[in-house]
Amino acid sequence: MFKLREKPKIIPILDKDFMPISLVNRAFLNEVKKSGNSVPIKIAVERESGLISTYSTMVFPENSEMDEMNFLYIERIVKTLLWTRGGWKVIIGGLKSIGEYIYDIYSSSGIREFDANFMSRVYEKKFIVEITDLKSVPETNELTKSIGRHLEGCRVGLDLGGSCKKVSAVIDGKVVYSDDVIWQPKTQDNADYHYEEIVEAIKTAASHMPEVDAFGISSAGVFINNRVMVSSLFMKISDELFNAKVKDIFKNIAKDLGDVPFEVANDGDVTALAGAMALDASNVLGVSMGTSQAGGYVDGSGNITGWLNELAFVPLDYNPSAMIDEWSGDYGCGVKYLSQDAVIKLAPAAGITLDPSHTCAQKLRSVQELLKRGDGRARQIFETIGCYLGYAVAHYSDFYDIKHVFILGGVTSGKCGKIILHNASKVLAEEFPELECKIKFTLPDESIRKLGQSISAASLPEKNLL
Repeated sequence: MFKLREKPKIIPILDKDFMPISLVNRAFLNEVKKSGNSVPIKIAVERESGLISTYSTMVFPENSEMDEMNFLYIERIVKTLLWTRGGWKVIIGGLKSIGEYIYDIYSSSGIREFDANFMSRVYEKKFIVEITDLKSVPETNELTKSIGRHLEGCRVGLDLGGSCKKVSAVIDGKVVYSDDVIWQPKTQDNADYHYEEIVEAIKTAASHMPEVDAFGISSAGVFINNRVMVSSLFMKISDELFNAKVKDIFKNIAKDLGDVPFEVANDGDVTALAGAMALDASNVLGVSMGTSQAGGYVDGSGNITGWLNELAFVPLDYNPSAMIDEWSGDYGCGVKYLSQDAVIKLAPAAGITLDPSHTCAQKLRSVQELLKRGDGRARQIFETIGCYLGYAVAHYSDFYDIKHVFILGGVTSGKCGKIILHNASKVLAEEFPELECKIKFTLPDESIRKLGQSISAASLPEKNLL
C-alpha cells in the first residue's frame, strides 16, 4: 500500500493508526503529478431518470509498480461516488486494467457485492460496471429540487432514528409541542409495529393543534418519490413484507389520515435543510451523528440535489485494520467514526467499560454522563471524533462544494458537540488551510441539535392549495 510521507499532523488520541483518506488521496495525487507521467481516469455514475454524476482524476501508468495503489485509490473513489451520488451503473474510462478491477469487485462474488446489491435495490435495476474509453464516458447531467421551507399552517414533523423517534407540532413556524420517544424499529419483524408507532406519534402531535395541514418525515434510508427503497429501520422485515407493506408505508399513512399532504426525505438532507434554514445560506453539508451517520447537501441554489448522500458508507480510513462495518462488510466506513458506534468503539481505548446489557443509545448516554462529571477519558473520545470529522470534511470537499458544515445528532449533545467541532476546526487549520478559510462549522443550540430534524421535516411538504 502507498504510504504517506508523513503522519497526520493531528493524530487522534485514541486511534494512533488512523490513515485519513483525505491525506492519503492527496499524497497519492501529488506523487502522480511529480512522476510527470499521469494517466487520466474518468468515472460516471448513473442513477434514476438518466441522471449522471461524472468525476475526473488521474493515476500512474500501468506496470509502474503502482498498480496496486492505482486499484485501491480508484476503488475508494468509486465507492465514495456511489454512496454520495448514488447509481445503478458505473461507467469508467481510462486504463482498461482499472476498469476490469472495478468490474470484478462489484460482481456477484466480488468484495463489493453488498454495494452492488444495495444500489440495485434502490434503483430497481441490475447493477452494471461498463468499461469504455475516456471520450465515451458521459458528462454530468444533474437535476436539483426545491424542497422545504414551508412554515405556514399547522404541521407535524417526525424524525425517525434507529433508537428514538422525535416529533414536533409546528404552527406557522412556531413549535407548540415536541417530544423524543424511544422505540426499537431495527428489532421488529412486523411492519405493523412501525406503522402504528409512526401514526401514534403523528396523532399525538396533532392533538396539540386545531388541524393538520401537512406532515413531513425525516428518516434514515433512501426514498424516491416518497417510497421507501432501503432503510435500516426495517432491517428485520422480510423482502416479501417489505414490498407489501413498507415501500408505500408513508403513502398509506397519509391516506388513512385523510389524504394529508406529506413529504419524506433522507435524514441527512433534512439536516442540511435545517442548516440552510437556520443560517439562511447555501452550499451546506449536513452531518447528523446519531444511531448511524447521516449526510445531506443543499447546493449553491439552495436546492436538494437528489444524491444518495449516505455518508455512513463513505470510506474515511485507509488503515486495513480499521473496524469492519457489520452491514457492508467494508473497513474504514464513516458509520464507525461519526456516530454513536464511534463512541462505543473508542470506549475500550479510553479505558471505559460499558455495560454489555445496555442498548447502543444507553451506552452513548453513559459516556456523555461521564463527560458531564469531568471524566477526561470521555473527553478523549469526543476529541478523537472531532479529529475524524475534520479529516472527513476534507474528503467530502472533494465531492461537494462546501461553505458550511451543519452538525446535528445525539452524539453532539451537551458539551460533546463543542469538543467535536473544536477539534475538527483544528484539523482544517493545521492540515487544510485552504479549506479552513472557506468552510465554517456550525453547531446549533441544544434544542435544535436534538429536535432540529423533526422541526425542519415539518417544513418539507406544501399545503394543498384551496
